[in-house]
Amino acid sequence: MKAILFGATGMVGAGVLRQCLVDPRVESVLAVGRRSCGITHPKLTEIQHTDFFDYTAIQPRLAGYDACFFCLGVSSAGMSEAKYRRLTYDLTLAAAQAVLAVNPQLTFCYVTGVGTDSSERGSSMWARVKGATENALLRLPFKAAFMFRPGFIQPLDEIRSKTRLYQAFYTVLGPLYPIVRRIAPKYVTTTTAVGRTMIRVAARGYSKPILETTDINAAAETQ
Repeated sequence: MKAILFGATGMVGAGVLRQCLVDPRVESVLAVGRRSCGITHPKLTEIQHTDFFDYTAIQPRLAGYDACFFCLGVSSAGMSEAKYRRLTYDLTLAAAQAVLAVNPQLTFCYVTGVGTDSSERGSSMWARVKGATENALLRLPFKAAFMFRPGFIQPLDEIRSKTRLYQAFYTVLGPLYPIVRRIAPKYVTTTTAVGRTMIRVAARGYSKPILETTDINAAAETQ
């Protein structure tokens, strides 16, 4: 398959990119981002793009792909609902509609998070917005769309979070990950598992459109 990747410079996106580059099912990857991910590889092409609400200038270059892995996201901390919705719902739908317009048979994979509110009516602002985003994506006429709802994601393969506080947390928890996974398997996964499962569902589909952490971990082991 040929895949488009948004968010390759982030922790989750970097994990997905690594799996794409080592998986023989992935023929090529087009990484779209504001800056280079700093990796050179025969499979990898990059487009540096600044306006994530308008893809008119680069849309022809988005054609000819089988899957889109959307790993962009921002924290809702300190944001109004209107701003968070702009940077989550509006931004994601702009990209989804742009790739769909030139790839009607594309499979779209989107990273949300555990606790996302599909009803869009709960008390948690971020969960409502994420739920609205999931619902809008599932209504688009993709070949297939899958929503990924991981809990805690442990970065592997020397991948690091750009957020210093988060990285400190990952560094401390890293050695304890096997214990944490045994205690709370429904809530912990890895960057490797997320990447493997995105490729797996893009290639083979999945039994349901929303994958919780347990689904991500199970599918990662059944390639």
